[in-house]
Amino acid sequence: MLNLVHLKVLAAVARHGSVTEAARELHYSQPSVSHHLARLEAATGAKLIQRVGRGIRLTPEGRLLAHRAAEIVGRVDAATNELAAQVGLHAGHVRLAANASTLSTIVPAAAAALAEAYPGIELSPTERHPVEALQMLRHGEVDVALVFEYADAPVEEEGVRLLHIGDDSLNLLSRQPGDRLTNHRASAWIGGCDRCEAELRAACRHEGFTPRITAHSDDIVVVQSLVAAGIGVATQPGLALRAHHRPDVHATEIPGCRRRINAATYGNPPDPPAVACVLAALTEAAAAPE
Repeated sequence: MLNLVHLKVLAAVARHGSVTEAARELHYSQPSVSHHLARLEAATGAKLIQRVGRGIRLTPEGRLLAHRAAEIVGRVDAATNELAAQVGLHAGHVRLAANASTLSTIVPAAAAALAEAYPGIELSPTERHPVEALQMLRHGEVDVALVFEYADAPVEEEGVRLLHIGDDSLNLLSRQPGDRLTNHRASAWIGGCDRCEAELRAACRHEGFTPRITAHSDDIVVVQSLVAAGIGVATQPGLALRAHHRPDVHATEIPGCRRRINAATYGNPPDPPAVACVLAALTEAAAAPE
């Protein structure tokens, strides 16, 4: 019979790759962590941990169970938060994952509004790319994921519900005001994450050329610094420019290139009251003027 405490210990060991760090996170002693792992191995009849020098590593069976353990523990934590929110109505702990541009613009505004209206709600944001945020949502590690999607590549995840909270523009970054994509057919370009580069390539393809990408960064500040230094031109969403905009870098909105910003939750409706309050605050923050 699998024990939830044993699974939580295995998930922590897998996350940190260390008994010592797992013990520190869980506030257990190292012998206690080792004891729980031994009990779990006895219960499953499988070798889950191997000693390697002074460290440890998971066996294939250990990795398999650790992955499921993280999902199970995450779901139990989510259920606990939902129950607490249901009992306390506008109280509870809501975990949120978002990418840098939304985490530095929409989320702080929503958090401030929440703190004023519902001081009993604790919002815990963490920075993650949309793909990672959705994975955390599926595993029960977060309650809300802020993600973006494009018209030609909608987010389709079984069990995931999307609330459209706003749209975002795509902008050309260069050192010339009023610039256009077609002026940079032969220019060097600065790319970002896979989805951002796909968006860049699609915009350029619409203008009849393929961008020559010679540098890569997904950091808002770094990209603008490279553009300012003449390393290349780039694209960035409007929310990124709200978060940081160098005065020596000019941004020109690219017509017809917009992406949807969605707040994703998992499971059947309705959302727990605390999550519903967070979603309402995010929607209001996204709609607020700059």
